Amino acid sequence: MPDVAPAATAQLPPALAAAREAIITCERCPRLRTYCQRIGREKRAAYRDDTYWARPVPGFGDPNARIVLVGLAPAAHGANRTGRIFTGDGNGGSGDFLMTALYANGLSNLLHSRSIDDGLTLHDTWVVSAVRCAPPDNKPTPQEIHTCHAHLHAELDALPNARVYVALGRLAFDACWRILADRGIRAARRPVFEHGGVYRLPGAPAVVASYHPSRQNTHTGRLTPAMLRAVFRRAKALA
Repeated sequence: MPDVAPAATAQLPPALAAAREAIITCERCPRLRTYCQRIGREKRAAYRDDTYWARPVPGFGDPNARIVLVGLAPAAHGANRTGRIFTGDGNGGSGDFLMTALYANGLSNLLHSRSIDDGLTLHDTWVVSAVRCAPPDNKPTPQEIHTCHAHLHAELDALPNARVYVALGRLAFDACWRILADRGIRAARRPVFEHGGVYRLPGAPAVVASYHPSRQNTHTGRLTPAMLRAVFRRAKALA
C-alpha cells in the first residue's frame, strides 16, 4: 500500500487534517478492513498493475466549501483502489456521472473522476461518504455505519462554511439527520427521503436529497443527468 494518502494533495486546515488522519488510520471494523485489504491483493484484472489504496478513504474538495456531498461508501475497485471517493470506478461510473453534474453547475473543473492525478478540482464543494471502507456487496452493517459515524461527524465539523448537505441516497440521508441530531437539531417529524426534496431547520445546513448516482440508478433511468444537475442547481441557490 502507498505510504501517504494519495488524495492529500493540498495543505488542509488543522481540524480537517486531523479528521483525515483519523480516517486513514482507522482499524475499528475488522470485517471491512479484511475485505478492503483482500481486494487490494487480489485486484481486478483491468487494474492488476495498480497499487490499491486499500485503506479507509477520507473526503476531498474545497476546504472552504459551502456544499457538502455525502455518499454511501467507497467502491471496491474505485475509491478503495485510488484513495479518492467517487474516483476510478470506470468510464461512465458513478464518479463520472457525479462530476458531469457538478461541472454543469460550475462546481468541478472536469467532467470525470478517474485517478488522483487527473487534475480534478472542486469549487465550493467537499465530498465525503457515510462509511469510509468498501463494504462487501456495497452493504455495510448497521454497526459499521454507527462506528464510522464519528469520522463523518469530525469531518463535517471541520468544514465551518458548510450551508448545504446533499445526501446521495437514503443511507447518506439518514446519516445527515444523525449529524444534526448530534448537534441538538431535530425535526418535529422524521424526515422522509424523496429525490429532490429540500429540508430546512433553523440553525442547520439545509439538506437536499438525491438518488445515489450508482449504475443501478443511472443505467435504469431512475436518476438522469438532468435530475442530478437540478439537485446541484438547487444546492448552489441554497448555499
